[in-house]
Amino acid sequence: MSFRPCSRVACPDESAATLTFDYADAMAVLGPLAVQREPHTFDLCARHARLTAAPQGWQLVRLRTVDGPDTESGFTI
Repeated sequence: MSFRPCSRVACPDESAATLTFDYADAMAVLGPLAVQREPHTFDLCARHARLTAAPQGWQLVRLRTVDGPDTESGFTI
Protein backbone atom coordinates (compact mmCIF):
# COMPACT_ATOMS: atom_id res chain seq x y z
CA MET A 1 0.00 0.00 0.00
CA SER A 2 1.36 3.44 -0.87
CA PHE A 3 1.63 6.36 1.54
CA ARG A 4 -1.72 8.05 2.18
CA PRO A 5 -1.48 11.34 4.07
CA CYS A 6 -3.99 12.42 6.70
CA SER A 7 -7.02 14.26 5.27
CA ARG A 8 -6.67 17.11 7.79
CA VAL A 9 -5.27 20.28 6.24
CA ALA A 10 -1.49 20.67 6.62
CA CYS A 11 -1.05 17.33 8.41
CA PRO A 12 1.84 15.41 6.81
CA ASP A 13 1.35 12.24 8.89
CA GLU A 14 0.39 8.88 7.41
CA SER A 15 -3.24 7.78 7.67
CA ALA A 16 -4.14 5.15 10.28
CA ALA A 17 -7.96 5.22 10.24
CA THR A 18 -10.90 5.98 7.97
CA LEU A 19 -13.85 8.16 9.00
CA THR A 20 -17.20 7.77 7.25
CA PHE A 21 -20.55 9.45 7.81
CA ASP A 22 -24.07 7.97 7.68
CA TYR A 23 -26.20 11.07 7.30
CA ALA A 24 -29.54 9.23 7.50
CA ASP A 25 -28.69 7.85 10.96
CA ALA A 26 -26.64 10.86 12.15
CA MET A 27 -23.71 8.53 12.77
CA ALA A 28 -19.97 8.85 12.19
CA VAL A 29 -17.92 5.65 12.00
CA LEU A 30 -14.18 5.63 12.68
CA GLY A 31 -12.48 2.38 11.83
CA PRO A 32 -9.30 0.82 10.48
CA LEU A 33 -7.78 2.37 7.38
CA ALA A 34 -9.76 1.37 4.30
CA VAL A 35 -7.95 -0.68 1.67
CA GLN A 36 -8.29 2.13 -0.84
CA ARG A 37 -9.22 5.80 -0.67
CA GLU A 38 -12.91 6.50 -1.31
CA PRO A 39 -14.30 9.88 -2.39
CA HIS A 40 -16.67 10.45 0.57
CA THR A 41 -14.45 9.23 3.41
CA PHE A 42 -11.66 10.85 5.39
CA ASP A 43 -8.36 9.11 6.09
CA LEU A 44 -6.93 10.30 9.41
CA CYS A 45 -3.59 9.89 11.14
CA ALA A 46 -3.57 8.29 14.60
CA ARG A 47 -3.51 11.66 16.38
CA HIS A 48 -6.45 13.13 14.46
CA ALA A 49 -8.40 9.87 14.77
CA ARG A 50 -7.93 9.97 18.53
CA LEU A 51 -9.08 13.61 18.71
CA THR A 52 -12.09 13.21 16.40
CA ALA A 53 -15.53 13.94 17.81
CA ALA A 54 -18.94 13.62 16.19
CA PRO A 55 -21.00 16.70 15.34
CA GLN A 56 -23.49 17.75 18.01
CA GLY A 57 -26.46 15.37 18.03
CA TRP A 58 -24.54 12.64 16.19
CA GLN A 59 -23.21 9.32 17.45
CA LEU A 60 -19.55 8.39 16.92
CA VAL A 61 -18.82 4.66 16.58
CA ARG A 62 -15.17 3.65 17.00
CA LEU A 63 -14.36 0.23 15.58
CA ARG A 64 -11.48 -1.85 16.91
CA THR A 65 -8.39 -2.36 14.79
CA VAL A 66 -6.61 -5.64 14.14
CA ASP A 67 -3.93 -4.55 16.62
CA GLY A 68 -6.44 -4.41 19.50
CA PRO A 69 -7.34 -1.75 22.05
CA ASP A 70 -3.86 -1.17 23.47
CA THR A 71 -2.33 0.27 20.32
CA GLU A 72 -0.57 3.60 20.19
CA SER A 73 -3.24 5.07 17.87
CA GLY A 74 -5.71 5.36 20.75
CA PHE A 75 -8.83 5.40 18.59
CA THR A 76 -10.24 1.99 19.46
CA ILE A 77 -13.13 1.28 21.80
